[in-house]
Amino acid sequence: MCTAATYQTKDFYFGRTLDYEFSYGDQIAITPRNYPFSFRHAGEMNTHYAIIGMAHVAGNYPLYYDAINEKGVGMAGLNFVGNAAYADVTSDRDNVAQFEFIPWILSQCATLSEVQTLLERMTLVDTPFSEQFPLAQLHWIISDQTGSITVESMADGLHIYENPVGVLTNNPPFPQQMFQLNNFMHLSPKQPVNAFSDDLVLTAYSRGMGALGLPGDLSSASRFVRVAFTKMNAFSGDSENESVSQFFHILGSVDQQRGCCEVADGKYEITLYTSCCNADRGIYYYTTYENHQITAVDMYRENLDGEIPVHYPLVQGEHILLQNAADTTEEKL
Repeated sequence: MCTAATYQTKDFYFGRTLDYEFSYGDQIAITPRNYPFSFRHAGEMNTHYAIIGMAHVAGNYPLYYDAINEKGVGMAGLNFVGNAAYADVTSDRDNVAQFEFIPWILSQCATLSEVQTLLERMTLVDTPFSEQFPLAQLHWIISDQTGSITVESMADGLHIYENPVGVLTNNPPFPQQMFQLNNFMHLSPKQPVNAFSDDLVLTAYSRGMGALGLPGDLSSASRFVRVAFTKMNAFSGDSENESVSQFFHILGSVDQQRGCCEVADGKYEITLYTSCCNADRGIYYYTTYENHQITAVDMYRENLDGEIPVHYPLVQGEHILLQNAADTTEEKL
């Protein structure tokens, strides 16, 4: 499945893992300010904020998995299978198709407060992109440097929750995910003291015992606890390199390796990519399962006042630097 998180140092960072058994052909997609969005039920939008994110591009249209806009708002859709439900089109609401949700929000919202205002009159509707791309069952995390919310469209309506941990995974619904953190309030990065009995001499015989009981399996509920604990206790220097490196370490705590999560006979879910966006500077960093070198795309190096989207295929294949090569150029092994 997937895990999303936020991180704050000098700048604000937003990103996610995408865990699945195959790729749809992901690309970094930059949508400039004058690319015309034609929403199925919400009209035309010819001018908007620029967007950068990971997407499957279908007919030059970016089907975003996660993205940020030039104002520093980030948004990601994560699987919510069995719980997500979308409504019919109604005449008295802003009807937004599920696949349009990310560009509809990021194209016009400069702050999380503006997002919340927009959501008050919005309904997510069950209009698919095409017969080849049916509706995905998702829920979303939307964030800026002031905080995060979770949006879940279910059979009983649209739910919007404050998200104080800035983390999202998959099932169960978000209130249950938050409630289960009560079961782990004893966890600490510090070494434990003996509270078991005054009559017994008990010692912390290993480092890290303050977090004894932290889930380590790959279920969505366990990943929520693990990455929340890691994110809430992580700290780093505030330089770009230190911040980006730490963010990848945070999401690396729930990385999925091929062979550990079998979804069908001989098919395994893996972490296809991990992203980290500097939402203040418009830089999209990523790694892939086959390439652990961090690659970056800077939206401000493109013509953001144009009309034509810019797409970059993911850099694949490990890039290993042979440190004692004969010269200073990179030599692949």
